[in-house]
Amino acid sequence: MKKVIFSEKAPAAIGPYSHGTSGAGLVFVSGQLGLDPATGQFVSDKTDEQTKQALENLKSVLEAAGCSLEDVLKVTIFIKNMDEFPVINQVYSGFFSQGNYPARCVVEVSRLPKDALVEIEAIALAKS
Repeated sequence: MKKVIFSEKAPAAIGPYSHGTSGAGLVFVSGQLGLDPATGQFVSDKTDEQTKQALENLKSVLEAAGCSLEDVLKVTIFIKNMDEFPVINQVYSGFFSQGNYPARCVVEVSRLPKDALVEIEAIALAKS
């Protein structure tokens, strides 16, 4: 059965979608931007700070689903500029345990919602 996930600690959705959904033993977290949940504004115009906030928002949605970053199976990161890949990697590595990194894909795109610099989505294993 499908379950809709909502986190009061993540920014409001900016379109007709849920923070996440779960079903069939998996949790799907919608793409998270580097938005401050309290203001709905970007925390900064810097890639590292937007990446950190996007990951914090992702973590909040996972927690609302009863999961943690340790349960993440796959991450997709969309970035505006591939030259920022090392900066994103540096921040990202601080959120996941070495040796327990999820599968990941990083894609450079021409534009993201609200002209974000980074957007991060994930698939996690649901807790029974």
